[in-house]
Amino acid sequence: MSQQSDLDRKQLLQVELRLPTRTLFSGTAIKVFAIAANGAFTLLVNHTDFVTALVPSVLIVTDEAGAEHFFAVDEGILVKQDHYVRIAIQRGLQGESLAAINDLVSTHFLAVDDDERVARSALSRLEANIVRRFGDLRKPSL
Repeated sequence: MSQQSDLDRKQLLQVELRLPTRTLFSGTAIKVFAIAANGAFTLLVNHTDFVTALVPSVLIVTDEAGAEHFFAVDEGILVKQDHYVRIAIQRGLQGESLAAINDLVSTHFLAVDDDERVARSALSRLEANIVRRFGDLRKPSL
């Protein structure tokens, strides 16, 4: 029995999808679909080992029962080594379907993008103010 379960595990990918603060998904899969800068690809158990940068897209993990798990991922890195697929992403969300992922991205990622835009604008104003003040320090006093 133990030998059979070890054999079954070798026919599956061990997938781990990590965010900076927690694990979004950890489990076994028969395939992983992802998108890199040079195009989409599907990983199977016996594919060659490699590393690639992921672009913001949908990642699909198909488990051994054939169920698909959908993830909206921001930029990240995917590493396939032996039967392990490790994915590190900055931001990610899990959804029940592609439609659910679309809704999640619209509400979560776009809201974060607006917050980041406001923060970048404030940071730019602070940097400009610092540069102006340093310029004032260099002016000779009369």
